[in-house]
Amino acid sequence: MLADPEFQPSKASIARYRMEVVRTAVKELGVREQSGRNDGVQVEKFLKIVGLLKGEPWCAAFVSWVFHEVGFEKPRTGWSPALFPASRLARSALPGNVIGIYFPDKKRIAHVGLIEKENGDWLVSIEGNTNLEGSREGDGVYRKRRHKKSIYQISDWISEGGKKL
Repeated sequence: MLADPEFQPSKASIARYRMEVVRTAVKELGVREQSGRNDGVQVEKFLKIVGLLKGEPWCAAFVSWVFHEVGFEKPRTGWSPALFPASRLARSALPGNVIGIYFPDKKRIAHVGLIEKENGDWLVSIEGNTNLEGSREGDGVYRKRRHKKSIYQISDWISEGGKKL
């Protein structure tokens, strides 16, 4: 929630926040791990924002870092499933919303990214700790194209506020 619980952001300000989140994520395209072991200067900044150490998986930390850079107080987590509380679940694939990819072997959402745009039955996302193949243990920040059917859940951390003004 916002610092002022009575504040209701306008549709125009919500749209601006969405574009800020997307622009911030896009600026990180090309970030790569230093040694392929969840490390490197920028990767460690992502991890630090959620209290994780070098070497930890960082897709959720990347999402949290992007929101932090834009000025949002939340989300702040390195645990992918925590980005999808019932109060934040969304039906629409709007820019800046978070996507969750379910991994049957983990029996949970085990990879996340940020929606850049919708293109028919496909979503274009910006994701950390992935690679060209879409792995959940990749080496950097990539733009991915994912079919909507491959998305397990979508969450919205923008529409209900959460921005520190």
